[in-house]
Amino acid sequence: MSQCVEPIVGKILAGWRYDISGLAAEMRGDYEGHFADCQYCRGRQQLHRIIDISLIVLASVSAAIFLLAFGVIRYFGPRHAFWLEVTALAGFALSALIWLIVAVATPAPMAVVDVARLGARRVHDRLPAEIREKLPEELRMKITGS
Repeated sequence: MSQCVEPIVGKILAGWRYDISGLAAEMRGDYEGHFADCQYCRGRQQLHRIIDISLIVLASVSAAIFLLAFGVIRYFGPRHAFWLEVTALAGFALSALIWLIVAVATPAPMAVVDVARLGARRVHDRLPAEIREKLPEELRMKITGS
């Protein structure tokens, strides 16, 4: 589908980058219904979450590489080691800052938590009843949501 089924609602969701995680449950219900009905908005939401998670992964990999570079420089100790170490640490700090900004400014962490919760719920539902009963009530509430 190339267009939204309800253009006004679609424009509101586009302005929020298709993030409804911070809305009250009463308001979220209408938008979740729209996502269920509108393939276009659901696809855009998935695209935005893929971009957000990709940015976090890219920043994480970048930070790890800068940290690895620092370790390699420290181990081999080339002639201008001090400036190379400073550059590697600055790159690590910048990558960590970008990671933090993306994690705070986007709903990607909540999307990852939701996916993890769904996976845990599937595993919980497949467990034999005697094992399910041995789980603490608090954990069972978190997994099942009820």
